[in-house]
Amino acid sequence: MRNCKLTPCVLIALLLVGVLHLEAAMATDFTYGEALDKSLMFFEAQRSGKLPSNQRVKWRGDSGLTDGLAQGVNLVGGYYDAGDHVKFGLPMAFTVTMLSWGAIEFRKEITDLAQMGQTLWAIRWGTDYFMKAHPQPNVLWGQVGDGDSDHYCWERPEDMTTPRTAYKIDENHPGSDLAGETAAALASAAIAFQPYNSSYSALLLVHAKQLFTFADRFRGLYDESIGSAKNFYTSSGYSDELLWAAAWLYQATNEEYYLKYVVDNAVYMGGTGWAVKEFSWDNKYAGVQILLSKVLLEGKGGAYTSTLKQYQAKADYFACACLQKNEGYNVHKTPGGLLYVREWNNLQYVTSASFLLAVYSDYLSAANAKLTCPEGQIQPQELLNFAKSQADYILGKNPKSMSYIVGFGSKYPVHVHHRGASIPAVSVLQSLVGCVQGFETWYHRPEANPNVIYGALVGGPDQNDNFSDDRSSYEETEPTLSGSGPLIGLFSKLQSLNGINVPGYNRGSPNSHHQTIPSPSPNEHEKQVPNKVSGTPMKFIHSISNTWSIGKITYYRHKVILKNTSQKPVTDVKLMIENLQGPLWGLSPTPEKNTYELLQWQKVLQPASECTFVYIQGGPQAKISILSYH
Repeated sequence: MRNCKLTPCVLIALLLVGVLHLEAAMATDFTYGEALDKSLMFFEAQRSGKLPSNQRVKWRGDSGLTDGLAQGVNLVGGYYDAGDHVKFGLPMAFTVTMLSWGAIEFRKEITDLAQMGQTLWAIRWGTDYFMKAHPQPNVLWGQVGDGDSDHYCWERPEDMTTPRTAYKIDENHPGSDLAGETAAALASAAIAFQPYNSSYSALLLVHAKQLFTFADRFRGLYDESIGSAKNFYTSSGYSDELLWAAAWLYQATNEEYYLKYVVDNAVYMGGTGWAVKEFSWDNKYAGVQILLSKVLLEGKGGAYTSTLKQYQAKADYFACACLQKNEGYNVHKTPGGLLYVREWNNLQYVTSASFLLAVYSDYLSAANAKLTCPEGQIQPQELLNFAKSQADYILGKNPKSMSYIVGFGSKYPVHVHHRGASIPAVSVLQSLVGCVQGFETWYHRPEANPNVIYGALVGGPDQNDNFSDDRSSYEETEPTLSGSGPLIGLFSKLQSLNGINVPGYNRGSPNSHHQTIPSPSPNEHEKQVPNKVSGTPMKFIHSISNTWSIGKITYYRHKVILKNTSQKPVTDVKLMIENLQGPLWGLSPTPEKNTYELLQWQKVLQPASECTFVYIQGGPQAKISILSYH
């Protein structure tokens, strides 16, 4: 080896190379936690109904308050589908299933980011609506609004003048795909809520079981019963939704009946026959196959192992096709590396596939197994790496150097095809914006939308990575619920790989777009969300142990545990409690404003010990922080 003398010039050159490498690495190290938070805000922008006091998207107002009235049923609530104001049941239910699956598989990751409360609220805004829409065992209201008449108008949801006709499925007008997907949404949500609100979880399961029975007993395509859905969300079949619902009900109940159902119907319904390269609101086969692979990988197959192996073989086909290792039978990719499935809103297929790969990677890793492809065996990490590459493309690592999530990064779409975002808020423009006036004044204007719809995932680029930031280019600039549903779980998983601290993103910073908005409680009963206090040897465990209403005000009993997580005693702890409106027990007030200390007999917190205090509050929870300790 030849000796090398490091002259000052060589040192400078090496340092420059190091800086360039560091900058290159930082350029692709996205703050997935920020992307997750903004994605959750998109769901708030899509809310229909009476908005809560802790609504973060302030340019939205109450809307659709008479939905279902003409039909004698309360259908207020739920989500608007995309840039329009129709509530389509099938994609909405798929979105809730994806949100719930993320909350289940990545519970720790979401909780570590302090986002479980917001995630559960996003789920519950959908599930509360689904239960209203299911007033009888064999009746499900599957749509509110008509796509044709809705699309003739360009107006804010608060100004809607279009018909709010509601459509249902029943025994004489079946819809196994719609009922099956809604059953899957409620069953998966039941699992997500189980650790936090067991009574609500049990209620969700009651509806899920009834809907599955309805879907299975009275079979048919929903768009043959709800004809106005056919031009917008045409169903390719219902067998996959029946298998999907049964698979989720097995996860939720552990009842063998549901596992036997997916095994007995594996061939007839195509579960072990269909090898697919798409996972979406319409095609659930890949999701079924990966979810049932979990049962096999956990060693719970029992007498059904041979059939479950056939399901896993098809799960492997999907994963290998995404990874381009399927002997040519692969998902198409753009020159820039993005999966490309369909012309209209392609990114929804990218997010669902990426989520599935991240989940399957975890399943394989937990079982110490590998993905088997025609081109060889693949380590689970490669699935996650590929999912990350797709997420990075979405966030800006693409030929356009553009984020396709609105409000994320320095360059993102500003002419989003979205009625509410493109017209000033009612608080700004108080006069009614009419159906035709909206097109003339706001749809065709060249300026950017007046409202930033944070977290909206637009349709995305074409097959050549080209993108037109044009409001009329709805294939590329319109956001959808189903595109954003998988992102919560995916972003939480990717952020966990980088550590919990998110550079440049502080939920409490003055520059945060929602800094003054408190996080809501995700349920009515018990939840526990540990919150490690940065820089201290303590953590809070915040629970809601009871709730009741007096008039229009809902009161919560908050239980807070302060735990010493260090190996040393902690003394003289002082807490600051702001925005406290009701009584508090378990702490002693000090002369300083909003400052409390531990009770005399708890002045010293030994290692692993804890103290508990309780307060009652109407509305958002109080803000608690540690001022000092020794």
